[in-house]
Amino acid sequence: MIDNLLNPAVLFFVLGLVAGILKSDLKVPQALYESLSLYLLIVIGMKGGVELSKTSIQSIGLPVMGALALGIVIPLVAYAILKYVGKFSVPDAAAIAAHYGSVSAVTYAVCLSFLQKMNVPFEGFSAVLLVTMEVPAIVVAIMIARLYRSKTQALPWGKFFHEVFLSKSIVLLVGGLIIGVVVGDAGMEPVKNVFFDPFKGLLAFFLLEMGLVASSRIKDLKKVGVFLVLFGIGMPLISALIGCWIGKFTGLSVGGTTILATLAASASYIAAPAAVRIAIPEANPSYYLTASLAITFPFNLTIGLPLYYKWAQWIVGKAGG
Repeated sequence: MIDNLLNPAVLFFVLGLVAGILKSDLKVPQALYESLSLYLLIVIGMKGGVELSKTSIQSIGLPVMGALALGIVIPLVAYAILKYVGKFSVPDAAAIAAHYGSVSAVTYAVCLSFLQKMNVPFEGFSAVLLVTMEVPAIVVAIMIARLYRSKTQALPWGKFFHEVFLSKSIVLLVGGLIIGVVVGDAGMEPVKNVFFDPFKGLLAFFLLEMGLVASSRIKDLKKVGVFLVLFGIGMPLISALIGCWIGKFTGLSVGGTTILATLAASASYIAAPAAVRIAIPEANPSYYLTASLAITFPFNLTIGLPLYYKWAQWIVGKAGG
């Protein structure tokens, strides 16, 4: 955990969090924040595509199926907990479940940085797992809301599917993946200095802004209640444990299993909010944004990552031992 906390990316997040809590006038211009998010998404996709170009389809079949299963199961589990234990309304439970079933590309990027710092090898096609898990949970959660919604509240399906499948995160991740597959290692060489080399530094700078954003949501913790705070910590643990066992059964390494567990534990704050805003407008944004950004995101960055790595070591090591 100490090693993870000394990761520059995590320290930049902490800096932004502290600056926001102390009401500093520190700000990252919105245009720069948008540019950094676009950069991170396209590079994550391109890196995965380059590695995928070296990988046989047979070797990724089971892990992709496992990732797809996680994208379906996790929102169902999250919804059941929120609805029947937390007593949330159907729209709020479904909206929050969509965020926890979908994934955070930035948490994924920090996980890669963590594994590289620890010299832990992992499957290069892991970005494919990220892309696979991005959408299914959102669709599942919104289908739940659709089933319980009255006929007077018709869901604009065309607008919803356009927002989900053509959102910037999906377009950039899938587009980057395709570019990486097509050009491969050799084709990336001329642009490596622009896309790959600055990645960790720009990730750290992006996390500075995420710290500021998370600090702005802390005041909402009183509104969301103790249950949602506990859910924001407990649900990632449940999801990560399921992810570890899926990683084991699909033949992933310790590093790959750590990545899958981290993806399962993460909560979306790019794709899911955009889709939920259109498809479940009656859901309370304070619930799903505060839970994902002010609770789960900091927890995963500081405590979750090293914990999921230890679980992956134990579960995959046990399988191999």
